[in-house]
Amino acid sequence: MRKNLYLIIISFSMVSCYTYQVKKPKPVDTAVNNPSGPNKNVVVANNPVKAENGNSQNMGSQPVPVPVNVQEKLAPNKNVKIQVDGKTYKVIVDKWENDSLVAHPVHHPEKILKFHKNQINAEKIAEKRFSQPIADIITVVAYAGIAASVWLLVR
Repeated sequence: MRKNLYLIIISFSMVSCYTYQVKKPKPVDTAVNNPSGPNKNVVVANNPVKAENGNSQNMGSQPVPVPVNVQEKLAPNKNVKIQVDGKTYKVIVDKWENDSLVAHPVHHPEKILKFHKNQINAEKIAEKRFSQPIADIITVVAYAGIAASVWLLVR
């Protein structure tokens, strides 16, 4: 019984409410909605498609995602997880030197890493954020553990 209790306490101490989450870019919708009919001029992201009668027509009206600027996404003092040439790094951004990112690993501030902005996979940049669902799960499990402890003591 004691070994199980110690195992549970140790496992709870290892859980964090912070996770690395990829922030999805907001798509830009440049479509011009025209209520007068489907054969009127509609342009999506400067890529019109001609209909049979010569008017532009929207084919699939999907919004086009905005290109990701790596330098804006990786601001100084941010705790991020980046993918560089297929390898994942959890780093804290120090600064940008021209086109190179200067950062250090999360738990090793003395080690300095440099990456060129073209090496960094812009779609896999994940910021460290607070995760409310994980915090709720930990709270419910803690309350259940306290209730079970009280029930065992009273019994």
